[in-house]
Amino acid sequence: MSKVCQITGKKAVIGNKVSHSNRKTKRQFLPNLFKKKFYVAETDEWVMLKVSAAGLRTISKKGVFEAIKEAKANGHL
Repeated sequence: MSKVCQITGKKAVIGNKVSHSNRKTKRQFLPNLFKKKFYVAETDEWVMLKVSAAGLRTISKKGVFEAIKEAKANGHL
């Protein structure tokens, strides 16, 4: 299962975990993803998307149909 938001395209990034003694080891910062089902009124169907918290805010702001259309245009979906 790939950890990429289907609306915003957010994915895991690599960084350093820094201990109290200032040692650095590699770690991953994962996006805050949810599997969520949305109803698209324009096409009269239910769509299951893997979206981040920021993606949920985008959907609530623009609407699910418009967000999916932009995600396809940007190559995220």
